[in-house]
Amino acid sequence: MTKVAVFGAGSWGTAFATVLANAGNQVSVWGRRESLCEVINAQHENPDYLPGLRLPDTITATHDPAAAADGAEAVVLAVPSQSLRENLKDWADVLPNAVPLVSLMKGVEVGTTKRMSEVIAEVTGAGPERIAVVSGPNLAREIAEGQPAASVVACADEGTATRLQKLCHSPAFRPYTNNDVIGCELGGATKNVIALAVGMAVGLGFGDNARASVITRGLVETARLGRALGAQEHTFSGLAGLGDLVATCSSPLSRNRTFGENLGKGMTVAEIAGATRQVAEGVKSCSSITDLAHHHDVEMPIAEHVTKVVAGEMTPKDMLFSLVSRSAKSERWG
Repeated sequence: MTKVAVFGAGSWGTAFATVLANAGNQVSVWGRRESLCEVINAQHENPDYLPGLRLPDTITATHDPAAAADGAEAVVLAVPSQSLRENLKDWADVLPNAVPLVSLMKGVEVGTTKRMSEVIAEVTGAGPERIAVVSGPNLAREIAEGQPAASVVACADEGTATRLQKLCHSPAFRPYTNNDVIGCELGGATKNVIALAVGMAVGLGFGDNARASVITRGLVETARLGRALGAQEHTFSGLAGLGDLVATCSSPLSRNRTFGENLGKGMTVAEIAGATRQVAEGVKSCSSITDLAHHHDVEMPIAEHVTKVVAGEMTPKDMLFSLVSRSAKSERWG
């Protein structure tokens, strides 16, 4: 039985651990809080993030990163994107050499505008043949419940991607391989920002036309940034692009859409953040994605407007009407 280490005991890390276990692997989950790890081991449940769902017996949890990584043939990273760099520095001495490092994170680092695979490479020294990304419509609770889902495993090395595909192919989870790491990461990070905008429209009581317009134009923005960074355009019409965007913008299970909805209802960023343990990655990444777009002279008006709302410089209602009322002379394609 192959051992896989999952660093991160949040909702998506736990859900993906379930996928790996259902695919026949022994899974060791590292958790930041020792008390949560003890509960997972005693009750086979993660009550803080996926309450009411029994975890497979082949999942164990530990607060000791060395114990989690010992003997692992792949390491999955599932911590909040803005904490990845510091965590990796702490784990550098215990991560196994030569094994694949898999990012589940969907964000862009604040300050550096680096994608998560770039942070992994910079801190660990791993080459592109070892660094992979899993992205797609990944609503954690549905996947943990065993509902059918598909995603993309992206890696520059086809052999690594295929190996990881086999590790996580379970009866309810179908992974496809792709070599477009850039496109998959940008699709995963940017859709969170678009979901915030859609959530604001929902919270304000606007209908399906507004939501569909934001989703569609959000996909255009994402693909525009992707082209500038060298991504493959077809990625954005697949699971890691359109698929992830639709799921995140449409589902009440989406943290980012829910966060945006609460903004639309009049709550502040601080109030919403204080009411939940879950991290809405779009809130953290919207400014870095906007900065990344500026660095490459890419126009991303939705991302720019969301950044202003999060910073308290604009209301959700003003944001949506500002997007619609701005000059359309350069917008030729729908």
